[in-house]
Amino acid sequence: MRVLGDGIGVMDAILGRDELADSWIPGVEVFPRKVYPQKGRGHFAELARLDDGVLSKIGLIPSQWASALMHRDSAKGFHIHPPYLPDGADPSAWFHGLYVDYPDDYSRRPYGLEQWDVMFFLTGICEMILVDERDGMPRRVMRLIVSGDTRCGPDTGGVVIPPGVGHAIRSVGTEDLIMVYGTSTSFNPQWEGRIASRVERASLPDDWIDHLEWGI
Repeated sequence: MRVLGDGIGVMDAILGRDELADSWIPGVEVFPRKVYPQKGRGHFAELARLDDGVLSKIGLIPSQWASALMHRDSAKGFHIHPPYLPDGADPSAWFHGLYVDYPDDYSRRPYGLEQWDVMFFLTGICEMILVDERDGMPRRVMRLIVSGDTRCGPDTGGVVIPPGVGHAIRSVGTEDLIMVYGTSTSFNPQWEGRIASRVERASLPDDWIDHLEWGI
């Protein structure tokens, strides 16, 4: 599975999406972003156009925008936003209808009743891991590398994360990671499910520990 191992960059994910069809988490979107260098001053970068591109195609218009900063070498997650489920609906049948039976009928998605995230990174380099935890859906894992605007290139992009998909973020560059993200609903603390926060306090890799002990 190409999205495992060292992770896959934004452009490779986009160009190889057909090849990755059996590994791709339904509802996840990855799209490129344009960064315009301005000689001697810095750069100008687009986040997204609501009348063009992926967000327009899937009909996702964020109702709230927020920012977050992660210091370099830090991590956040895993956490997950609960998906909406109609009263009496079978979860497996509901998700199957949304993402398997009618995957391109975006009007069926209850954006206003559940939190979808669309994430952008302004600085640094992000390693993002996504896990599909929705009932009845195959438990797929995606591992993405997303470059911020200060590291602009083919891996500078945005990521759409559906509810029910666990996600963790790690700052792997030499800079702090500054994120801007839009959500389909306003912030609701009850929807901030943390399912594996211990990753943020993870110990050093075994190989590092072995090396340090060897040197003592």
